[in-house]
Amino acid sequence: MKTSYLLGISVIALGSKVFAAQPTDINYCAKGKTALGTPYSTYTVRCSDGKKREITAWDNRKKWCVNTSTNCTTDQLKTAKQACSK
Repeated sequence: MKTSYLLGISVIALGSKVFAAQPTDINYCAKGKTALGTPYSTYTVRCSDGKKREITAWDNRKKWCVNTSTNCTTDQLKTAKQACSK
């Protein structure tokens, strides 16, 4: 009985992962500077759910963040996927 219950939960978890929005397009928007003078670039990510989300690039595109949060990676596509999943 427990095995089939756990299997059902696994299928539901996998099913919800399949329907998560994915990035379809990434476009450069603008350059900016923080109040301390740190430069960054802003990009718009178009997601498969039809919404647009923002990511930022820091350190000459070595660090990518969802918006300007501390949720950052070194990979643009991974960050775009994180933005679309929110």
